[in-house]
Amino acid sequence: MKIALTYNLKKKDETKPVDYFSEFDSQETINAIALALKLKGHSVDLIEVERQDLFPYFRNNRVDMVFNIAEGKCGKFRESEIPAILDYLKIPYTGSNTFSLALALNKALTKKILKAENIPTPHFQVFVKGNEELDPNLRFPSIVKPNREGSAKGIGVSNVVNTKASLYDKVKEIIEIYKQEVLVEEFIEGKELTVGILENGKTTILPVLEIDFSSCQKSGEYFYSWRMKEYQGDTELGLVPTMHCPARLDEDTEKLVKDTAFKVHQALGCFDISRTDIRLSEDNVPYVLEINPLPGLNPKESNFPIMAYAAGMKYEDLIEAILMSASERKGLN
Repeated sequence: MKIALTYNLKKKDETKPVDYFSEFDSQETINAIALALKLKGHSVDLIEVERQDLFPYFRNNRVDMVFNIAEGKCGKFRESEIPAILDYLKIPYTGSNTFSLALALNKALTKKILKAENIPTPHFQVFVKGNEELDPNLRFPSIVKPNREGSAKGIGVSNVVNTKASLYDKVKEIIEIYKQEVLVEEFIEGKELTVGILENGKTTILPVLEIDFSSCQKSGEYFYSWRMKEYQGDTELGLVPTMHCPARLDEDTEKLVKDTAFKVHQALGCFDISRTDIRLSEDNVPYVLEINPLPGLNPKESNFPIMAYAAGMKYEDLIEAILMSASERKGLN
């Protein structure tokens, strides 16, 4: 097949906020995906979405499939931008459709669907102006997040708050910096888990990955903050979580966690691939934090490949499985 690989390239720009490019992919990731596709016999065009001739390229170059990892440019529906263009031009692509991508990026809307489906998720409140009356049922500690960002952008240890005053201070700070509504949810103490789902002829729920932050005491970080995600593995900073894959769960709990992730995947209408982040509370409730239909695919660092390796897959087999899943439902997304 002739494949176009669509992506945003991570860059360095001191005029931008420090986390501005965090959702974008490194050249290492782009090269790895392209090589994996070539090893499976496909030809690959690399298409950075910042290019000015993006629309003319797709109108003038026939491709059999787009392998899409692009986050888009800006706005509340940015992850849907490339799929929307491809839908208009009737070009098939990997991954979820425009609706699911836009929905999953909005954490609060996603959580409303989870609640409607009786899927556990932390109690939450959305702040638009920053002066809304605090829900008396919202318990501390709480965590304050930008509502429409990925890669833990805008989230650090100071986002976990224990008082009403600190909550409002952080809410106003995020509104000022990120120019969007703010999600405040109860912070769940417990195990940090993530679950990958891969559709490759059948639905495969990959081994659950547990991220243990007890080895990160030097850093002062104890959950997946932006700093933890951006500098994971940096021994000098102490950002060295221990990965357990499969997670240290008994059989019944593992099934519960996997079933929960699959329900989320279905509830949001995801295709081909997704990764659901879960906090398993001390009383064994799998609270869903969010779902990512565009999970990172760095072969060395990203959680999804780690789970695929634990399932016995090679990197090129993972990439091919995503491609083949999209190919089998060609025209149906």
